[in-house]
Amino acid sequence: MVTEFFLLGFSSLQEMQLLLFVIFLFLYLVILIGNITIVSIIILDDSLHTPMYFFLSVLSVSETCYTFVILPKMLINLLSVLRTISFTSCAVQMAFFAGFASTNCLLLVVMGYDRYAAICHPLRYPILMNWQTCRILVATCGVIGFLISAIITSSVFSLPFCNSNKINHYFCDISPVIHLACGITYVNELFIFLCSAFVLMVPFIFICISYGFIVTTILKIPSTEGKQKAFSTCVSHLTVVVVHYGCASFVYLRPSSRMTSIKDELIAVTYTIITPLLNPMVYSLRNKAVQVAIQKVISWGEFSHKTI
Repeated sequence: MVTEFFLLGFSSLQEMQLLLFVIFLFLYLVILIGNITIVSIIILDDSLHTPMYFFLSVLSVSETCYTFVILPKMLINLLSVLRTISFTSCAVQMAFFAGFASTNCLLLVVMGYDRYAAICHPLRYPILMNWQTCRILVATCGVIGFLISAIITSSVFSLPFCNSNKINHYFCDISPVIHLACGITYVNELFIFLCSAFVLMVPFIFICISYGFIVTTILKIPSTEGKQKAFSTCVSHLTVVVVHYGCASFVYLRPSSRMTSIKDELIAVTYTIITPLLNPMVYSLRNKAVQVAIQKVISWGEFSHKTI
């Protein structure tokens, strides 16, 4: 019986291991700094204490935890000769990866609903999105996300592993691991595909419905300036949604594959590194409220330093 796995991710690029380590370490530090900055700015600036930025801060924390599950181990493996991970650690990594990934999908739905309530029902917005409701929505996203993760992980690791223990990936992703299982895995793969479709497609449909109402409401605004102002509050969220669901759907809603090519590993880099990196960049570069808040915090810090 298999007691540990070997992670073969990027093993075909032996001569580039050090370069990959430097690149991924830099990107990981940018992800950490960017998301921590976003959360800190939202906490420090009272003007950002609104449901929209509350959900953004929760998403940033979730994205940070999401990358922490994968990237440190990947960075260690890039400098290691023996790239092993125990059977239990592999299951734990998969559970937390799937949990945070599912939670992020659901949080994007909640953020879409927040924009729908703000634009389509501005007078009722304080009632629809009061703080108690916001906390319940976030807690619900976390509970459902990790419940789905527990179901998927149990479905994978309930199978017997008695043959190869070489995972053609840089972390314990669902497809590469389940293909190492002994016996017939068709039922488990079909079940996992249905769970993935539920996590990705159902939230995406709700987001599309929300933006259908949003676009209809924006088109009814008489002034061009009013239309631009209303739509500008949705651009950042839409950008993150398109990239997040686009990458994840390409990986998890395609026909089953062996995930052996370097192309598949590079695709995985997109949804494990680029997407978490995109979140703080989009919301800091395209969101004027966040830019103003950052400038205020920097100015306050410089003033406090001069006073001292």
